[in-house]
Amino acid sequence: MTAPRSLQWRISLWLGLGVTLLWIAAAVLTAQKMHHEMDAVFDSALEETAQRILPLAALEIVGREEGDTTQRIATLRQHDEYFTYVVRDAQGAVLLRSHAADDTVFPAFSRMGFVDTATHRLYFDAAMQGAVTIAVAEPLAHRHAVARQALLGLALPLALIIPLSLLGVWAVVRVSTAPVRNLRGEIGARGSGDFSPVPVAGLPSEIGPIAEAVNHLLNRLRRALEAERSFTANAAHELRTPIAAALAQTQRLIAETKDTAARERSKQIEAALQRLSRLAEKLMQLARAEGGRLRSAEASDIRPVVKLVVDEIIRTSDAAGRVDLALPDAPILSDIDPDALAIAARNLIDNALRHGAPGGLVAVTLSLAGELTVSNDGSPVPPDVLERLSQPFERGQTIADGSGLGLAIARAIASGVGGKLVLSSPRPGREGGFEARLSLPL
Repeated sequence: MTAPRSLQWRISLWLGLGVTLLWIAAAVLTAQKMHHEMDAVFDSALEETAQRILPLAALEIVGREEGDTTQRIATLRQHDEYFTYVVRDAQGAVLLRSHAADDTVFPAFSRMGFVDTATHRLYFDAAMQGAVTIAVAEPLAHRHAVARQALLGLALPLALIIPLSLLGVWAVVRVSTAPVRNLRGEIGARGSGDFSPVPVAGLPSEIGPIAEAVNHLLNRLRRALEAERSFTANAAHELRTPIAAALAQTQRLIAETKDTAARERSKQIEAALQRLSRLAEKLMQLARAEGGRLRSAEASDIRPVVKLVVDEIIRTSDAAGRVDLALPDAPILSDIDPDALAIAARNLIDNALRHGAPGGLVAVTLSLAGELTVSNDGSPVPPDVLERLSQPFERGQTIADGSGLGLAIARAIASGVGGKLVLSSPRPGREGGFEARLSLPL
């Protein structure tokens, strides 16, 4: 049996088992005590019955005329007779018996006191110096039946008390562990970018230090991540101006130089600076995606954002005729920040255009369920490479130009808004291709 992992169920289980064992032990001890007391009561009743009947029987027998036969006491009405008796003389002849007495039940008188047989418990007494003896018998089955009824009367309340006790233990433990569940909910409700402190007021003394330690940890993480993101964003931002200046100077050099070799080198420098400019832009986008503030105060239709991104890509690149956009007729309302959605969509579409089959079609679909799907054609991506593609600077086995940050930016935005980015290769229902499915909050 595996112990439950829940602290609430562990405490409830052990307390419940303890309470149950205590009740059972108390019931067993009570039953033994009750059985002993019942035997004492029945023995006392046997002895008292003999001592009441024997003097009356002796007087009645002494007053008989000679020749009188054995007398059987008649009963006034039918009833269950649990005590039967016989009165004998010194020679063992029966002088008097109760109406239901069976002579075979009564052994010969041997001594005064209690005697047990296989079926009865008897009490013997004597009067007139042993000239008259009496034996009172009680069936052992009667005692056992009474004991069973008493035990049943004790067990029935226990059958109700034990479940109620277990339910009470569970309720008390659940109420007592409510602060723990609340603390767990407070911690679990925080997203990847939420480092606000969890409430400490009202927590038990055993849990309060844990909450304070969590708050200290969240504060240290917040400062560390803010410093990292601030450095990345500031560095990328500060690089834009010198890169732009260097790029402008390089382009001017290309236009003014007459030397063919110098022109070729200048073009290589221009291409390197353009790649560096794109990398700085991607780093700024990644810092924005990981920095939070990705949701708006109000929900809005996200179809125009996706259409605007597709139109811009077609207008500013050689992707004319390569992007197939499918939008639903009904509005799709989401509270994702439009700029964040535009960044994620642009990176997914750029990635599909750059790494798909040359001249291949890129399908962009937005469903009513809030899923943005971008897919292309091409060779399937190996599973081990597919698992790493959403990591920063992971480019897989492609030879196309790129920074390896597009899918990482889209994944960071999806995580920040409570969505999910799922990558598939080959495309569902195809032998090849690549598909990225971004789930958005509705």
